[in-house]
Amino acid sequence: MFYVGIALSLSGSTFLMLSFASITGMQIIGSFLLLIIGGFCVFFAIKLRRRSLYLFFAAFLTLLGLFLLFKVSGVLKLTLKQSWPLLSVFSGIALLLAGSHRYGSIRRIYLIPSVALMVLGGFLLLFSLKITSFSFRQFVLDWCPVVFVMSGIMLILFSISGNKERM
Repeated sequence: MFYVGIALSLSGSTFLMLSFASITGMQIIGSFLLLIIGGFCVFFAIKLRRRSLYLFFAAFLTLLGLFLLFKVSGVLKLTLKQSWPLLSVFSGIALLLAGSHRYGSIRRIYLIPSVALMVLGGFLLLFSLKITSFSFRQFVLDWCPVVFVMSGIMLILFSISGNKERM
């Protein structure tokens, strides 16, 4: 059954590559290579012990491969310079999938970093795609003190809550 799946995936990939006649082979090979490596990571996730680690790489590489495929085919009109924050979003999605697979449900230990990576990527996309009227540098200069104040308050609250648990 596994070999039939590989044969169907490879033949479908070949037909898909042939259907993109206007795109050079070198442009599309990179995205298919990432998709194939992602498929092998899924195989290793099923067959080996450290499943969640391989599942993380499988999800990340598959998302990256699909993104590059859509970019090369012209569906997405983004440059790589504009779309680099998507790596953070893809990492967050892959971490969430790997964590939910490892524990059988979504746990805070994976949920919080996953959401943080996705929000960070989405936030940086605002500046990368020039959706905002000001630059990232100006945002950092204007809002940096607020970040320090909020970080200090969070550390104080965590410290107080940790002391109450020890008593």
